[in-house]
Amino acid sequence: MRDGPWAAAARRLSRNRPALLGAAVLLVLSLLCVLGPSLLGLDAMLTSPELRNRPPSSEHWFGTDAIGRDLFARVLVGGQASLAVGVVATLVSVVVGVSYGMVAGFYGGKLDEVMMRFVDFMYGLPYMFLVILIMLLFSETARGQMLPVFVALGLVQWLTMARIVRGQVLSLRHREFVLAAELLGASDLRILSRHLLPNITGVVIVYATLMVPQVIILESFLSFLGLGVALSWGQLVSDGIAVVNPVRSYWWLLVWPGAFLGLTLLSLNFLGDGLRDALDPKSRE
Repeated sequence: MRDGPWAAAARRLSRNRPALLGAAVLLVLSLLCVLGPSLLGLDAMLTSPELRNRPPSSEHWFGTDAIGRDLFARVLVGGQASLAVGVVATLVSVVVGVSYGMVAGFYGGKLDEVMMRFVDFMYGLPYMFLVILIMLLFSETARGQMLPVFVALGLVQWLTMARIVRGQVLSLRHREFVLAAELLGASDLRILSRHLLPNITGVVIVYATLMVPQVIILESFLSFLGLGVALSWGQLVSDGIAVVNPVRSYWWLLVWPGAFLGLTLLSLNFLGDGLRDALDPKSRE
């Protein structure tokens, strides 16, 4: 008895060691960031001026910052923000991009032409300019919160997803199973949700996995500009770079958040590549 497509994909993924390693590292980092502060009783905002800029020690594993805050606690709490931004903004992009691309590809004609010209217009605008403009639309009190970052990144990242989904739907639009559903009187919504969406899910999952590290990097860049989340890996890296000088370098302020950020991005790319090979084995060829 032959395996179904999802079972076959899972079997191929289970043989991909880099992808499994990436998934394991992501799981450990996520659990550490989400559960670590509460289980270990860490306070990322507690200040101790007498302990300012202390190097890593048995008491403070990652050292302390300029006002005596424990860097280990701040890295874990900052990880919660960075991971949440990456996942939620990607989900927003997936929902908007998949819906937009499916409608354009399914109906085609003038509607498709108008919708895709709008996508081309959005592509022609400077990407970061759009993100910064959306961020600036929020009030001063909302700056530093997660919601503006979710909205800004999610509403700009969907463009490529819409193009990919549109291309997939166009290739499936006139296949026999879609035509049969139309002849049987199935509604457009049923055809989109029950026949087309399941057939493009693999492509969407792969691209969404590879989109998460892009979003995390963009949030880090926004933190450099002072527009990101108040406490995230990007903000911590920015703070670490600010104190690097030729006289005295507090290296731990840059190394630890940078290491967590880099390890997360590397693991996400390994997992994304593994999912691509598992769901579309022809891509390896």
